[in-house]
Amino acid sequence: MHRDGNPASRRHGGPAAPALHWGASRRLFLRHGAALSALAGAGAPLALNLLAAGSAAAQAAPDYRALVCFFLFGGNDTYNMVLPTDAASWAAYTATRNQAPDPIALLAAGTAPNAAAGAGTPARLGGVLPIAALNATGLNTGRAFALHPLMGELRTMFDTDRRLAIVPNVGPLVMPTTKAQYGQASHPKPLRLFSHNDQQSTWQALAPEGATRGWGGRMGDALAAGNGSAVFTSVSASGGAVWLNGNTVQQYQVGSAGAIRLGANAGGQVYGSTAVAQALARIAGSARSGHVLEADVAAVAQRSIAAEETLRTALRPASDAAFGTAPASGSYNANADPKLQYLNPLTGAMAFNAVAQQFQVVARMIDAALRGAVAVKRQVFFVSLGGFDTHDLQNRNHADLMARVAQALRYFDTTLGALAARNLVTTFTASDFGRTFTSNGDGTDHGWGAHHFVMGGAVKGGDVYGRFPVLAPKNANNNNFDGSGDQLGNGSLLPVNSVDQMAATLGAWFGVSAGDLAAIFPNLANFDAAQRNLGFMA
Repeated sequence: MHRDGNPASRRHGGPAAPALHWGASRRLFLRHGAALSALAGAGAPLALNLLAAGSAAAQAAPDYRALVCFFLFGGNDTYNMVLPTDAASWAAYTATRNQAPDPIALLAAGTAPNAAAGAGTPARLGGVLPIAALNATGLNTGRAFALHPLMGELRTMFDTDRRLAIVPNVGPLVMPTTKAQYGQASHPKPLRLFSHNDQQSTWQALAPEGATRGWGGRMGDALAAGNGSAVFTSVSASGGAVWLNGNTVQQYQVGSAGAIRLGANAGGQVYGSTAVAQALARIAGSARSGHVLEADVAAVAQRSIAAEETLRTALRPASDAAFGTAPASGSYNANADPKLQYLNPLTGAMAFNAVAQQFQVVARMIDAALRGAVAVKRQVFFVSLGGFDTHDLQNRNHADLMARVAQALRYFDTTLGALAARNLVTTFTASDFGRTFTSNGDGTDHGWGAHHFVMGGAVKGGDVYGRFPVLAPKNANNNNFDGSGDQLGNGSLLPVNSVDQMAATLGAWFGVSAGDLAAIFPNLANFDAAQRNLGFMA
């Protein structure tokens, strides 16, 4: 297994994709069937049929909404991102994480940063940042919380703006599971826990590696009829992501500059020639035989060329004041744009934040939809940041990652504010898994449950939704945590909130019907009806 948790280094293979849920697929078939027969004949390529279905069945939706998945590849150590600071929790935290040779325990709130300490060390960072949770759910009475020292921007969004919520201890679950049940072979549990590839897939598609349809794409399936430009329903700014694939909805990938060009430039030329451009469009979009695969490849090429031509004029430039900073002279250089920079805690200097640039192109896509330049009412987006597999050098690496996450989320929130779109867009974090409470010397190992952020104007921010786990000191003879029902071996968190519950809560706000949610998230039926919606959306 690759230790970096990077999707580019995944192994191939895995189980067959799960079968389609008949209820959901039948409803979608009936919804689009007339459009398919009228506009895409039986001999048309499959991909072209699907595209026609989404475009032809489009009906005006009453509003616009977008979901943005911010995936932290590698398994984020949320023990050091959101921390309980009540006396018992803090005592267990410091006792467990102050392990030689390189303690990873952050310092108490109010501790001043020591500029002479090593880069990224807890002493250099200073104390954790207390937050004032509203405790509206009543599940965390007597608890106190804080954020990582470099997440001051997110503390403002939580405490003051109330556009940021925390969902604690989330992970894949088949059904509610106690610590005793976890040890029972007969109790249903997610497959292949603690594996990067499989848990990335399970978070995104509710099944291990090999799954081909994600819950973001399936939400797009349920609502694609409201989109005139169906090709822009499901969009990735970070390469391929199974989360975006639906039964009919296909993900569309954009680069940092916008659409990835396959055909002619704005002048209708390839290599300076209109004749070459015309030949490319004719060859790439035509199948030379009746072979199904060849026809599908041609249809995808046609779709890509047409989509790029649309976005070429639909997207405002990245240097527009809503998204970036116009250059003083010469061409626009995103790496120099102060809006896309963060304070690197390892160097003390401002540096380019590539994930902020991913959010920038998402914001430009949303802006195009709001202006009517592309005809979509519901969109799902995927952005990501890697490097969270912090087995080693955690103090340095995790500090840098937390600074990048905080700046990128704040940038996106500010940009959506400039577009008057905060109430229309909800962003949430996801990751392979959390990490161990124990240290391996200078890092952490693979865990299970983890804490996550949900951000947006429609989020009931400033609170912690769900019971925060109890932290206990480890057993003196081993790495078990006998004093906590929430911690397994090495202190890995046993999730209390499932991915299905968190996702269904987002889906209900997004406009997915109760019937479609039940089809997309079949494990929801295993949870008490009152707990299927976690309550963090207005």
